[in-house]
Amino acid sequence: MKQAQEIFDKLWSDYITQNPSAKKVYDLFIAQGEEVLNDHIAFRTFNDSRVNIDVMAQLFIEAGYEYKQSYNFEDKKLNARHYEHKEFRDAPRVFISELRTEELSPFVQETVKDILDKIPAELHGKGDLIFRGNLWGTPSYEVYNKLRDESEYAAWVYVYGFRANHFTVSINGLKKFTSVEAVNKFVEDNGFRINDSGGRVKGTPEELLEQSSTMAGKLPVQFLEGTYEVPSCYYEFAIRYPDTDGKLYSGFIAKSADKIFESTNFYKGN
Repeated sequence: MKQAQEIFDKLWSDYITQNPSAKKVYDLFIAQGEEVLNDHIAFRTFNDSRVNIDVMAQLFIEAGYEYKQSYNFEDKKLNARHYEHKEFRDAPRVFISELRTEELSPFVQETVKDILDKIPAELHGKGDLIFRGNLWGTPSYEVYNKLRDESEYAAWVYVYGFRANHFTVSINGLKKFTSVEAVNKFVEDNGFRINDSGGRVKGTPEELLEQSSTMAGKLPVQFLEGTYEVPSCYYEFAIRYPDTDGKLYSGFIAKSADKIFESTNFYKGN
């Protein structure tokens, strides 16, 4: 687990740099005397053999993780898989998705090919891509907005590249806040915006998983046309319920995750 922890620590350092609001939320829980455990971490990529799910999962598999389940997001044209540590059941899960670019317009396909072609050949297929961020240089705000018209997901990766898209607070590990509703209220009362797409709480106890998330904080990004603020990463919250075997459910609910993805959608205001 030590090898995996080193990966998570490195990703967390980048994540809170990209998403300062997440560190503020984390600190709010710590100030309440809570121990903040990570339920899962997620990544975004494309279904290109140079950078696909298999590539992004490499370091985790080397660190003791194994494949558990696949998911299909028809509307968002995504494949996804989740991985769990072989020995440590309480280790954070890893959720990796990829965009099926062939189902999108020629513009999206050409844009994705263009940026991936700029990745140095020696990095193709390398697991440490998860730490590399944007490898293709300064993005165009015009291209970003055009990508958004078809896929907010593609637009996000175009700007931010390969890095942790979100970490997730395990509500099961909290003492004072024992429901998603309580967490949402606490976070919102402290000035953070909750993703209400599909409802403020995604999932039900009957589905064995409830989730919510902040809307991604906006960061000033240098584009070719100038500096613009665009959504970065977000912080998620999850509570799991016991399955028929008495153990906490460990998978994901596709229809809930579908709405969680929208936490990085562009929005007006702060």
